[in-house]
Amino acid sequence: MKSIRYIIRAAIIAGLYTVLTYFLKPISYGPVQVRVSEALTLLPLIESSAVPGLFVGCFLANLLGGLGPWDVYGGSLITLLAAYITSKMPNPFLGALPPIVLNALGVSYYLSLLYGMPYAITAAYIGLGEFIAVGLLGIPLVFFIKRTGLIRYFDKTD
Repeated sequence: MKSIRYIIRAAIIAGLYTVLTYFLKPISYGPVQVRVSEALTLLPLIESSAVPGLFVGCFLANLLGGLGPWDVYGGSLITLLAAYITSKMPNPFLGALPPIVLNALGVSYYLSLLYGMPYAITAAYIGLGEFIAVGLLGIPLVFFIKRTGLIRYFDKTD
């Protein structure tokens, strides 16, 4: 059974993801997006509670986004899978690959259908947005957190 600290950390991460996504709504949803909250998808490298936290945060953000069940369930499950795979990666550079690739390939599939856009173009837009959020924001965020000790509990077994 997970400790209360683990659940609280997961809830904080979920809340951060949801709030960042929703308050940056103009750039967080649709076939062309830079979901800044995706920078948090590298947290599973240093905090195990980030895996369920990101899933719940994405679920809530997508529920608020208004794109329907495809985004609520599909996007959230893609985030869960990406977070889990990221948690197994040895460093932030390799850890950035699962969220970038899975979102570019998976989220683009249903967004291309919802918006009537060609899949390849949608995948390129989503992939670029993920690269900006995860690669250019998330990787420096992980190094900053590690350097400053912002997250004090690095025990991935808690």
